Amino acid sequence: MLTGCRQPLAGSSASTSDGRPLVLTTFTVLADMARNVAGDRLQVRSITRLGAEIHGYEPSPSDLEAAQGADLIVRNGLGLERWADRFIQAAGNGAEVTLSDGMRPLLIEGDAYAGKPNPHAWMSPQRAQHYVNRLVLAFSTLDPAGAASFRANGETYKRRLGQLDADLRAALARVAPAQRLLVSCEGAFSYLAHDYGLEEAYLWPVNAESQVTPRRMARLIETVRRRRVPAVFCESTVNADAQLEVARAAGARFGGTFYVDSLSDTSGPAPTLLKLQRHNVDLIVKGLGPDAVGR
Repeated sequence: MLTGCRQPLAGSSASTSDGRPLVLTTFTVLADMARNVAGDRLQVRSITRLGAEIHGYEPSPSDLEAAQGADLIVRNGLGLERWADRFIQAAGNGAEVTLSDGMRPLLIEGDAYAGKPNPHAWMSPQRAQHYVNRLVLAFSTLDPAGAASFRANGETYKRRLGQLDADLRAALARVAPAQRLLVSCEGAFSYLAHDYGLEEAYLWPVNAESQVTPRRMARLIETVRRRRVPAVFCESTVNADAQLEVARAAGARFGGTFYVDSLSDTSGPAPTLLKLQRHNVDLIVKGLGPDAVGR
């Protein structure tokens, strides 16, 4: 029995037009991971759309209607989707799995969220492999006949995540120790920073607490100026105006838009988790690495 997983009610399967079980994920990044494990045995959809801000998302009536036909709901956990408990209760049927269960999270330091878990564990390719293991187990419980396929798909995807880890490590090694301060809008890069020896600074700890106070702004401007940070960044799901002001006031440049809580569409730079990570690290190296524009 999966920890945190309720067994589906009788008659709740065959939710899709072609008879495959329906899996709903809370956001698009998890949907991409789930599709890599599911292959063609399950239909996977994201509850939230591309570009949605997931921390404070408000499910619509059509979201709830879709959930009532789902066989499995997949969420991140660690306090990310504050709406998920209410959503799952309203859906009333199916199973649910939390991918971060069993993981020791990094804790947020300072500010109003001090001591609470940082929810962005998928931003570590190493931690993402834990997510894959949870997906394999949940899908095998949902569709036992597909267990061997799910295991094989999971192993293939974990190898790709392992290669991604090696590639990101090599790319970020180009950033000099004195320039390894990553400045973003949200504190969403703690796991990436932990894995690859970066520091981080941000305007707010999580997007649920995204109000920019004068104190936060002044503190970040002083940090960027004092550390001579050449570039600062922001995420695609929030307004970058405050970070643009930080760059202007501190004499840095805006280094580009990260993808964290949402993928891009297929024409964008981050249509999958693997491409999302490569895009973000490419921006980091361009903004902070040896070829960065000088101050």
